[in-house]
Formats: sequence, C-alpha cells, structure tokens
Amino acid sequence: MKNKALTLTVIANMTSNYGETLGNISSVQKVFRGGKEYATRSRESLKNAICVQSGFYDDLQTSNEGAMQKLANEDINAATCRALEGGYMFTKSKGSTYIRNSSFYLTDAVATEPFINDARFHNNLYLATNYAKAHGLNVQNNAKDCGLMPYQYEYDKSSKIYSLTIDLEKIGKDENFGAEADNAEKCERVIALIDAVENLSLVVKGNLDNAEPIFVVGGLSPRKTHIFENAVSVSGKRLIIEPIKEKLAQGYSCALMRNGELSNEDEIVRELNPVSMTEFFENLRGQVKEYFSE
Repeated sequence: MKNKALTLTVIANMTSNYGETLGNISSVQKVFRGGKEYATRSRESLKNAICVQSGFYDDLQTSNEGAMQKLANEDINAATCRALEGGYMFTKSKGSTYIRNSSFYLTDAVATEPFINDARFHNNLYLATNYAKAHGLNVQNNAKDCGLMPYQYEYDKSSKIYSLTIDLEKIGKDENFGAEADNAEKCERVIALIDAVENLSLVVKGNLDNAEPIFVVGGLSPRKTHIFENAVSVSGKRLIIEPIKEKLAQGYSCALMRNGELSNEDEIVRELNPVSMTEFFENLRGQVKEYFSE
C-alpha cells in the first residue's frame, strides 16, 4: 500500500496547561481514567506550540469580520500561507464561508501516572513593597492599598504520551481556491513539523519545558491515523513492549533517550532495537524528502 501519512507517538516530560481558574486558584487540566485523575496538556496547546516553533505562524494574518479568524482568500490560502495548514474557517462579512480541515492532527498529551496535587503558593510581595515605599504605605497594615495579592496554582511536570499524524496527501492543498503548493514547499512544511517535535519547547506560567522526546515511535504509514496511540503505554515507569513490537514489524522504527525515565531501558533496547533520537529524526527527514521527490 502507498504511504499516505506520517505518524509519531511520543513520550516526553512536560508541564500541563491550565483549565478554569477559581478566584486566585489555577488548576491543571485533567482527564479521568479508571477512577483516577491524569494531568494533561491539551492538543490545542500542543498544536499552537508546534505551529509557533515550526514557523507556521510567522505568516499568520487575521481578520475581524464578524469574529476574530484566520484570513483566507484567493491570494492567502493553505497553498501560499503556512499558517493555514492547521485548518481554518473563514466567514466573509457578506456571508460566504470557507472551511479547510487541518492536514495534521494531535492527541492530548496524557500523563503516564495519576496526578498528585502539588500546590504552589506565591505573591507579588516585591512589587507591593516597592509601591508601598514609593507612596509611604506599610505593606502589612495597607495590604489592599499596596496591591498585595497572594495566589496559588497546581503544578505538574510528568511523563506524558501524545501522538501526531500528518496527512501527506493534504499538505499544501486548498480545495476552496483550487490551489496547491509545489512538492518542495510541501516537503519543507512536513520537515518543519518534524523539527518542532524533535526540539519542542513549551511555556506555561513562566515555566520553560524542554519537551523533547525521550521515546518516539512511528514513520510513514499507508493509514491516516495515530498508528501507535493504542500501543504505547507505561505502567509503573515500565514501557509495555509487546504491542509496540508487533506494530514495529510493519515497517516502523523507534528511538530511545537513555535517561533513566523508563525503568526497563535494557529490555527496550533488547526487544525493540531503538536508534538514537538524532538518527531517528534524520532517517524520518530522509523518508519525507524521498516521498516528495517521487
């Protein structure tokens, strides 16, 4: 079967993003599975970070016709503007609506271990003290007038699993305007996404994460889906081998960073034969170049 997609499933250390805030208390986003809470980073947060880091949003143009939206027209479309590769719905003021789905999809990044609440307590004491000195106030006696504000938030940084799949037949095409980028541009876009995953950095509430993969598996695929989404799982810091091994036999590959995060690294090396992260992504870039040179 002809390859139609590129799929990756990644294990990486990252913080969670935040959901609803109650007063001055911020809670991380979570999902419930088997009666337990697992911290997450949403697919929307991941997609935005990847689009920014890949440079896709460098040419983003927006319109406020009725609502804030990505601008799309005959000249600015998914073939000419990388910012529209992630999909758009653009409605003109006179009522015409253009919809183009994303050419790449992500899952939520879900923690491998249940969430344990780790609350962090902070305040703006230094700023309030500075204001108090400048206006002859006392922070203890005039806390409200000085703007002293305590706040707290849940904190989570843990191993999380997420998947990315790119539709290689859709990349660079915009059927709304009958436009299509050339193969060189398509190739550059896919490689930009791969580079972003390989070197992913995330920021939330002042925390800068090095969210690079510690384990990754995947490659080019004839199926447009997250091939390894149901195969990659971690139990008690141990990577479950058999489901991954079975799918690797279909022509995929994997890579491991030996940093002690996974307790069965020796078993992973013995059973899955992983390569280094550098070699994995170099091979993947080579496969993408070959795909678009045909």
